[in-house]
Amino acid sequence: MQGETVLITGGAKRLGRATALTLAKSGFDIVVHYNESREEAESLVDELGALGISACAIQATLSDADSCAELLESCRDAAGDIHHLVNNAAIFPSDTLDELSMAFLESNLSINTMVPFLLSKGLRDAGSLRSVVHLLDTRITDYDAKHVSYHLSKRALMSLISMMALEWAPEVRVNAVAPGLILPPEGEEEDYLQALAHTNPLQAVGDAQDIADTVLFLLNSHFITGQIIYVDGGRHLKGRVYE
Repeated sequence: MQGETVLITGGAKRLGRATALTLAKSGFDIVVHYNESREEAESLVDELGALGISACAIQATLSDADSCAELLESCRDAAGDIHHLVNNAAIFPSDTLDELSMAFLESNLSINTMVPFLLSKGLRDAGSLRSVVHLLDTRITDYDAKHVSYHLSKRALMSLISMMALEWAPEVRVNAVAPGLILPPEGEEEDYLQALAHTNPLQAVGDAQDIADTVLFLLNSHFITGQIIYVDGGRHLKGRVYE
């Protein structure tokens, strides 16, 4: 993949960081988008550069069409054509159905649904885009009663993935990865995940490398589009699990 460039949103930490390092080791040049994690992003760029590829970090607070357009312009100025997009950035706030509000839902839909779409469309319209990988969530197949707005926004993105895969073929491939128990939420420790291992058939916990490897597979697989790969120990097969 020498000479092909990947933009990774939310790329400075956690799944984004693991994905950036894995793709760089396979020869992709990397653009790391970050919001507030400047120190982590700059440190990652140093690591990526040591692998012999081109890398840069670009800050953007992604919330609307204007911010998406500004990020893409900055990417073109810094790295030239962007060939692949990994939509990793998202918000994960808590709310229940009784707490659901217009403002909260709009915030989730803006960042978790429309921003990934607008970035994808912007790159597709620019003519350089070859593939997109979106990060979803294994619970899109059932229900997350503690994160209702988030759940709705990811289900909307799931529908958009099918639409984009159909409308943009054959020039652009659009796929997704749906993680399960991979990393604990911000502020939680590893034992948070271990306590939930019984909720998937493999009764196990994955790690960030599992996601990064799957993203790499999808970027390299030129005959796959419109697919969601569940990296979740089989969790999606069970339907709703009450924990």
